Amino acid sequence: MHLSRRFAAALVGGSFLAVASCQTAPPPVIPAAFTPLGVSAPYLSADVIGGSRTRATKMRAAKIRPLNPALAPSYMAELDSELRRQTAGIGLDILQVGNGIVIRIPAALTFDAGSASVKPQFDATLLEIARTVKTRNQTYVDVLAHTDTTGTPQVNEALSQKRAAAVATYLAGHGVSKARIASRGYGESAPLYVPDDTETEKAGNRRVEIRLVPYRG
Repeated sequence: MHLSRRFAAALVGGSFLAVASCQTAPPPVIPAAFTPLGVSAPYLSADVIGGSRTRATKMRAAKIRPLNPALAPSYMAELDSELRRQTAGIGLDILQVGNGIVIRIPAALTFDAGSASVKPQFDATLLEIARTVKTRNQTYVDVLAHTDTTGTPQVNEALSQKRAAAVATYLAGHGVSKARIASRGYGESAPLYVPDDTETEKAGNRRVEIRLVPYRG
């Protein structure tokens, strides 16, 4: 049984529009209010990390063929459906943002507090994501990591950089071409909840996102 959820949240510099998402009841480690917020955040609609021109050069060097622009919508729709089937009921959100897809993962699932090492118990889920992303290789893969506001901004940015790099390394180690992947840590600069006074809100802000953008050459 799927539940429809709709919430609203504010982001520094502007408000976020809430969107509805369907998923089964999450496991206990997932914050109750972890919902698909923030899809209007500028960082999610910006160009891919490093710029599409530079990234496309790497893709061509790796002999990855670009998508036919006319086929890109159906290609991404099939990828979206496959990811939703894989992740149903485990507490992830699959979001459509512009012409791309964002896989939003609570950091509580992937990392222990203060750690940048991927939890062994989440290996199976990341492996399934890696297999699909590897097969659907005509996309750029951006790995983005975020923290809550506990600690200093400098420490949080460094931790998020390490976490983003750890997930990127995992994907590359499981068959996703390095030419497709880039990572970035945003620290506490792109929260879903402002302020994040409660543990639920802090847990929602601690997250990793895998952004898939069609590669058109």
